[in-house]
Amino acid sequence: MNPAMIGVAAAAVSAVATAQAIRFDNEPTGVTPAGWSCGVTGGGSPRWTVERDPTNTQGRVLLQSGRGTFPWCVRSGTAVTDGFVEARFQPISGHEDQAGGVVWRWKDGNHYYVARANALENNVSLYYTEGGARKTLKYVNAPVARGVSHTLRVEFAGNQIAVWLDGTRYIDWRDDHIAGPGAVGVWTKADSVTAFSEFSYGSSTR
Repeated sequence: MNPAMIGVAAAAVSAVATAQAIRFDNEPTGVTPAGWSCGVTGGGSPRWTVERDPTNTQGRVLLQSGRGTFPWCVRSGTAVTDGFVEARFQPISGHEDQAGGVVWRWKDGNHYYVARANALENNVSLYYTEGGARKTLKYVNAPVARGVSHTLRVEFAGNQIAVWLDGTRYIDWRDDHIAGPGAVGVWTKADSVTAFSEFSYGSSTR
């Protein structure tokens, strides 16, 4: 991307009008948390349940422990056009992938944006999903340790997208494939076993 574009997306969504922060500590274990809708793009048998936090016996996490092409779990009733989405996640295991991601402008299981970090590949990437097919926009090398909690954040406004991992901005991009409001949520890939301990999102004023 042109260096002049660096930071454009961040500036465009700096004024957040509404924000929501979610944890899973008060949710019953062994079931999908209330207010979330989960499924998979492609095929497979994903399993999204609230479980005890592997790093904190007092806490609970949203755990994906099944298998699918691209498992996702979105916050029901959300409709964000411009704003941010952020997740605190821990890649636990996986032979094919050890990925944790966030989705936004999610129209349905076949149309949405996704950014993810992968502990097997040590990178951060940005995609859009259209007609059930994932399309790559950008890959960037980044340190993603397995068994360690990471924070993945995306800010988006119009066609501008910025992606952070653990406080470092790795991607600034423009893309016009998916516009308008959509749901926000979390995402994994293949056999990734991934725990999400915190999730937040917000809409911005422009």
